[in-house]
Amino acid sequence: MKIMVTGSAGFIGAALTEKLLKRGDEVIGVDNLNDYYDVNLKRARLARFQTNPAFTEVPIGLENREALRAIFAKYRPQRVVNLAAQAGVRYSLENPYAYMDSNLYGFLNILENCRHYQVEHLVFASSSSVYGANTKMPYAVQDNVDHPLSLYAASKKANELMAHTYSHLYRLPTTGLRFFTVYGPWGRPDMALFKFTRNILAGKPIEVYNYGHHQRDFTYIDDIVEGVTRTLDRLPAPNANWNGATPEPNTSSAPYRIYNIGNHQPVELGKFIKILEECLGREAKKNLLPLQPGDVPATYADVDDLIQDMEFYPATPIEEGIARFVAWYKNYHKVR
Repeated sequence: MKIMVTGSAGFIGAALTEKLLKRGDEVIGVDNLNDYYDVNLKRARLARFQTNPAFTEVPIGLENREALRAIFAKYRPQRVVNLAAQAGVRYSLENPYAYMDSNLYGFLNILENCRHYQVEHLVFASSSSVYGANTKMPYAVQDNVDHPLSLYAASKKANELMAHTYSHLYRLPTTGLRFFTVYGPWGRPDMALFKFTRNILAGKPIEVYNYGHHQRDFTYIDDIVEGVTRTLDRLPAPNANWNGATPEPNTSSAPYRIYNIGNHQPVELGKFIKILEECLGREAKKNLLPLQPGDVPATYADVDDLIQDMEFYPATPIEEGIARFVAWYKNYHKVR
């Protein structure tokens, strides 16, 4: 297939692009290579497949309406995976406008082009952060998600609503994927595993929020990519049993679906750090801090729908995933 991947230089986008190219797809990679974090890392990710003749690199941002329209008109992708977004819960407290430009206006441009250029299927990244103030565990896609705790989470909830509107009005098949704390090789430097590893190796203290009592459903990058690929290949169908009197939020009378992709095994941050210390052979100096504004104390994914529809269950053990990340980090940064 001819597939457009936005955010193709990002953590998940690059891993997905590599997988799609290996299986024989043609990929149009859209990424503006912004400096939210180290651009050299983004370029290094791209270097893994940049010379593949089936890959086309397009260095634009989603908010550039005319440039994006021209790319759709030129390449006519059959399917689109939208992973480009301004990421980060904590950064949304500092720079809220960045989230509006990319996550809302940019996503509208994606929807409009998918509509006008007859895209077969749009898969888009949502986030576990949409569950916000919910306390019922595990988080299920049937749950109400009307109480986000950060602007980032609100922008992802908005994406789900916008996608449903286009599925309803224009019968555009859309699938939203709520990712749960993705980690692994080539990860983002602003995320905990990367920051912890860097500081521990440098002998610097790590900032441990909620005094280490956070619980996160850490999900390994390969499991995320497998989940994205399987949903991309399976077009959502309208739910014939959907009832407006008792509406299911994860399905619709339109061709629209929402799935969780998580490891279904939440790990306390203290244990996460202990495993990392064992892999590094060093003990961390910890600066214990309270819960940050916008953060939630725990995440835990119910993945029953993903298992039922995609016959897939993310299951990489945290010990294995952290060990792989540490091996990659040491090799990438030439650390002994």
